[in-house]
Amino acid sequence: MPNSLFHKALRLLCVLTAICALMPAAAQTKQINKLKNESAALQKKLQESEKLLKSTRRDVGTQLGNLNIITSQIGEQQKYVDGISAEVDVLGKDLSTLEAQLKVLEEDLKNCRTRYQRAALYMFRNRSSQSSWAFIFSAKNFKQMFRRLRYVSEYGKYQKLQAAAIREKEKAIEEKRAEILGIKQEKDRLLTEGKQQQESLQQKKQKQQAIVNDLNKRQKELQNNIAQTRRKQQSLNARIDQLIQQEIAAAERRRKQEAERRRKEEEQRRLAAQKKKQQQAVARNSSKQSSSKKSDKGKHSSVNRYDEKTATPVFRSPSGEDAKLSGGFEANRGRLPMPITGSYAITAHYGAYNPGGMKGVTLDNKGINITGQSGAQARCVYDGEVSAIFTLGGLYNIIVRHGSYMSVYCNLSGISVKRGQKVSTRQTLGSVARDASGNCTLHFQLRRETAKLNPESWLGR
Repeated sequence: MPNSLFHKALRLLCVLTAICALMPAAAQTKQINKLKNESAALQKKLQESEKLLKSTRRDVGTQLGNLNIITSQIGEQQKYVDGISAEVDVLGKDLSTLEAQLKVLEEDLKNCRTRYQRAALYMFRNRSSQSSWAFIFSAKNFKQMFRRLRYVSEYGKYQKLQAAAIREKEKAIEEKRAEILGIKQEKDRLLTEGKQQQESLQQKKQKQQAIVNDLNKRQKELQNNIAQTRRKQQSLNARIDQLIQQEIAAAERRRKQEAERRRKEEEQRRLAAQKKKQQQAVARNSSKQSSSKKSDKGKHSSVNRYDEKTATPVFRSPSGEDAKLSGGFEANRGRLPMPITGSYAITAHYGAYNPGGMKGVTLDNKGINITGQSGAQARCVYDGEVSAIFTLGGLYNIIVRHGSYMSVYCNLSGISVKRGQKVSTRQTLGSVARDASGNCTLHFQLRRETAKLNPESWLGR
């Protein structure tokens, strides 16, 4: 019996320790931390993009620019509100789990106290008739006395362990209650913030609608502005396509030159090996005449074998610097830096879209437009080489080659690189031109040879 009681107490403490170890603080879970980091990043981005809406000009071009910025903000604000909702849901689930754990702990504590009270009451009722020393010395022999002494000792340890288990459970319950209280407070705070952000989102939507209504009243100016924008985009894309075709042709020439160089090297190695073989054959022959015959025969058969094997030669594609850059670029998909410095907002997405959700107005974007503050600089997204610089409408445009990939930076008022220059990741390429609002909008494209890519899936935000 004493051994059984002692081991039960030990098992109880082990279970208690395991329960406490397996119950991490819910607010510190990986999912909560991830949601908090995302919310903080979105909040910072929203605060920065607010600075972009500083123009009071009422012309169509400026209004369209403001509409695009507000539309971008609405998207980010919606993500922020959704992130808060997701965080509240996770906290709600953690709260339910913690309350269930608290209930288990309280039940365990109740059982521990009941057992301890029973043992203490038993000892109190039998204190006169079962004094520890009287119980020990009343043994019939030494062996029985030793067993009784051990029983008394282990029973005392059991009582101490029971008391320790009660204290540990009381401490665990207090910690669990404090944790639940903290999560409830965090959940209430998030719910309040969620309501505030939802109100802010509605205000942005109202502001967006006011601009749309104003632009709809000025259809003639709006259509002229959009037609002008389309013409600029078509001219720009036609020039980019032309230069990229030239770059692809140049890359093909480089590949052919590399293949020719490899072919010549292989031919030189073959001739050197053949000459060495002939010299060895001559050295093995005893007479000049027989040596000459064997040499001719060996030469003829060697040429035939070579001709048969290399009748249709296959060359490997060059691995060189282009392949290295292409592989590195692909490996960084989703992690490339934004091509503009400072705070920014993506004001036009890739593909066909309606500016600010306006009906009957559709633009087709081969890249994305990124609006930053005055003084924003365009920067390179990955190591490469400046393959082309051209002007259009008085503004500079740069194409950087990263192996078989190309990044395009348009609408620059000034440049700090030259054609053929090697550039590195995040290196400044030039200054982004200011618009009528005082903001700077960079048009950015990504290509893999002639294929157009959506830059947003390649950039890390």
